[in-house]
Amino acid sequence: MSPADHPDGGKRAALAGRGQRAHAARVAGVATLIIAVVYLGAMTIFNLVAGDRLVAQVDYQLGSTLHEAGRGAGFTVAVLPDDADKDVGSPPILLWRVNAGGHTLQSSRGAPRLPATAWPRSGQPVTVRLGGSNFRIAALRTGNLWLVAAQSLEDVAHIQRQVLTTEAVAGPVLLVAIFLGTLMIGLKASGPVEQARRRQLEFTADASHELRTPLSVIEAETGLALSTPRDAGQYRTTLQRVNGESKRLRRIVDDLLWLARFDSEPANPGHEPVDVFTIAEICADRFSVVASSRGIALTACSDGEPQALITAPPEWIDRLTGVLVDNACRYAATGDARSPTVRIVVGSQGSKVSLTVEDSGPGIPEEERDRLFHRFYRATGEDSGGSGLGLAIADVVVRSTGGKWRVDDSPLGGARMQVTWHRSGDRRNLRALARGGASER
Repeated sequence: MSPADHPDGGKRAALAGRGQRAHAARVAGVATLIIAVVYLGAMTIFNLVAGDRLVAQVDYQLGSTLHEAGRGAGFTVAVLPDDADKDVGSPPILLWRVNAGGHTLQSSRGAPRLPATAWPRSGQPVTVRLGGSNFRIAALRTGNLWLVAAQSLEDVAHIQRQVLTTEAVAGPVLLVAIFLGTLMIGLKASGPVEQARRRQLEFTADASHELRTPLSVIEAETGLALSTPRDAGQYRTTLQRVNGESKRLRRIVDDLLWLARFDSEPANPGHEPVDVFTIAEICADRFSVVASSRGIALTACSDGEPQALITAPPEWIDRLTGVLVDNACRYAATGDARSPTVRIVVGSQGSKVSLTVEDSGPGIPEEERDRLFHRFYRATGEDSGGSGLGLAIADVVVRSTGGKWRVDDSPLGGARMQVTWHRSGDRRNLRALARGGASER
């Protein structure tokens, strides 16, 4: 079991998920707070401007009424001028005729008492309180008399209260919607980043775990060898163990560097038409010594048309094939078959090209197939010394070249690993090119 599959892994993932949600909630809260401040500022400015606009309309109506009354129009019951702005409503305009001493000589019906000091002599409208209500009041001198006009501001206040009520109701709803929307966007946007961070942390932890094992063995062997004198045979045995662990360490480091380079720069090294069967033949030839040393019959054959061309980096397909054949050779001899066998089959039919590697080993339990391509994952009971990175690298190659996996049981008794690609449209014979690209590895 790799460190990533430890029971605490689920707890760490849950804690990371809660941390991601808490961070997104904090970001959404800050964004909502900023928008709330901007909203309050904008609404304050809007209310001030709207209030000034409403009062300016009242002032215009008062001025128009005073000029009409000054030309001799009656004012027993004053009404709005015909050209007045109707946005504010239609409260009556009240008129008073006042002498130079400030005493009222005549007033509109229903007008409250007008104190001598309540109206301005400058001609500029002001807001005063008459009869328990706020009025906007203005005056116009006509000879030795003054005409004073006033209009209630209750309609203005009513409109302002309605606007404030609408803002008070709409504001929280808008802010809640903004918070939820920002939270969802934050979770959506931070998901890939958080996933990459978790993968990086798991990768570091798993790599440390895998590197620690060979390093511990090397340290223990060398420490034991140096602690007491030994004969040449014992020193040779120690050196052989150290050499084996060093090779294992080198394989792990090479695989880690390959995956790290791919994660940081996932761009392909260059696609070109590749003959998969040529790659399979080269790989079978390369592993023939390993297979024969374990008593394994290793064969490569073609099923379908002569050329199986796909578009991919040749070195990637070579590495994929090598990983599959290496795994098959390691497990073929552990099965119940009397004649351990590994078979490579390249199929080319219609628009599809397939690479199949099957063995006579114990196979892969169905419940383990979903985790087969996880980094550092090794099958239950595996003691082959592998790092658990081979199939992870193979999966990266397959996904990056547009391939699809199929993992099932083989007629030979073991596992059957198959990858299928779309066939390349280029039918030229690039066997030599593919062979050269694979041989450079």
